[in-house]
Amino acid sequence: MPVQKIISEHKIKMSKTVELMHHDLKSVRTGRASTGLVENIMVEYYGTQTPLKQLANLAAPQGDLIVIKPFDPSIIKEIEKTIKNGDLSIAPVVDGKLLRLNIPPLSQERRTQMTTQAKNMGEQTKIGIRNIRRDANKQLDKSEKDKLITEDDRDHGKKQIDDITKDFVKKADDMIKAKSDEIMLG
Repeated sequence: MPVQKIISEHKIKMSKTVELMHHDLKSVRTGRASTGLVENIMVEYYGTQTPLKQLANLAAPQGDLIVIKPFDPSIIKEIEKTIKNGDLSIAPVVDGKLLRLNIPPLSQERRTQMTTQAKNMGEQTKIGIRNIRRDANKQLDKSEKDKLITEDDRDHGKKQIDDITKDFVKKADDMIKAKSDEIMLG
């Protein structure tokens, strides 16, 4: 397998790993209301687990409020039950054909816990990125051993993989720092 193909394949994997962390960070609560807290909550809808964002309009009109307006008003009780039983620790208030979630301010202790949670996500992501680097290096070694590429190509490919790895680790660190700052400043 040519060096550039190995590099581009593994770069895509690293990119997806960072994107996944970015997506997961949306569910980590900050001091402000964000629809990201609830958009991926799975609600049973006609026997199928469906993300809330596919069942309702979600809005955060104020810093301490999330409004959920289901497309089908008959599902409002199921959404309410799912949120109450979830791990958000927020009781929804049914107001006619919509739900309101009042987001209480976070205590300093809770902010510290959330920051730790975000940092752990970052560490897991960086471990994933390094594992992808290891796999790419193994593939380069195997290609060189099988005489598909030269030793120089392998070494050059490993350097490129290392540079890409550093870039993605930095992106992950930057995202975690931004999220941590957002949580602590709320």
